[in-house]
Amino acid sequence: VFQEMTIKKCHFINGTEKVRLVDRYIYNRMQDVMFDSDVGHFVGFTPAGERWAKDWNSDPAIMENERTAVDWYCRHNYDLDAPFIVERRGERGA
Repeated sequence: VFQEMTIKKCHFINGTEKVRLVDRYIYNRMQDVMFDSDVGHFVGFTPAGERWAKDWNSDPAIMENERTAVDWYCRHNYDLDAPFIVERRGERGA
């Protein structure tokens, strides 16, 4: 049995003032490649991941998509989820 996963995580600091996206590519519980919006490019952790990172970093379309994902993925989802996450804090026991 083989397992392949992609995990996207958005880290919000002070609302949407500072947003960080971490995109991880995992195969069989081993992280091959990661994109961190604070770093600005893909980093490989295995021999195959290093090759993929090199290829993806040299492709302008892929890099543009990853660099703009902070806006179209993270900030977009924050605006959708904020009423359920942010505004409900402290309402318990009222």
